[in-house]
Amino acid sequence: MLPVERQKKIIDLLMMKKVMKMPELREEMGISIDTLRRDINILAEEGKIKKIYGGVKLVELKFGEASMEERMTSHLDEKAAIAKKCNASIEDGDCIYLDSGSTTYQIAKYIKEKRNLTVITNSVPVIIELMNSDIELIVIGGKVRKNERSVVTYDYLFNFNQLNIQKAFICASGITMEKGISDYNVEEALARKKIIGLSQEVYIAADSSKFGKNVTVNIAGLDEIDYIVTDKKVTKGVIQQFDEIETELLVSEG
Repeated sequence: MLPVERQKKIIDLLMMKKVMKMPELREEMGISIDTLRRDINILAEEGKIKKIYGGVKLVELKFGEASMEERMTSHLDEKAAIAKKCNASIEDGDCIYLDSGSTTYQIAKYIKEKRNLTVITNSVPVIIELMNSDIELIVIGGKVRKNERSVVTYDYLFNFNQLNIQKAFICASGITMEKGISDYNVEEALARKKIIGLSQEVYIAADSSKFGKNVTVNIAGLDEIDYIVTDKKVTKGVIQQFDEIETELLVSEG
């Protein structure tokens, strides 16, 4: 059994029992205690389970999407490392799209020294971050989502087809091999679909906690995505799955 399959089985068992002792879990899994501990450590790092004295319990996740304030501070080291990896793919003279999201916001911090760079965005934090830089800023117009600090737009408000985007950096709340990338909000998803269709290269900037999740609204299949940039906590099982498809998985070093 592959690590990713074992870890899924552990989650399935905990969904039924909520709390399990290590000996009980090892017996159910039929694996060595060392292997079990490795899987437990990975799942704990991903925030899916919590270690307790003598055992583990399932983390009760809040329904729906976390607030922007929460996402701006969660997995911060991982998001900064992802941003650095994305920055290495951006060249002087590029025209790029920076999506609204906590990970793409981090990218804005690393690109200020690029020359002749044009950034198209719907993110208010990205606009503020780049306002006093030499970067050419183009803001898509539309309705402001105050909680998300973003702008969602529609065809009758903004002529997307006039954009010439070389590289789009998109956020996602969920990534699965079967369904591709997904998000919680319909309006954000529609804007992302449009940008993906117009861009020459598409990068998904997402920390490793997003893998294995399929949330409310589908954005695109992996066949529409060129690169997924994630952090070094991504599991070997996920990495192996990307060996079999054309979408390239880029793992940050930090």
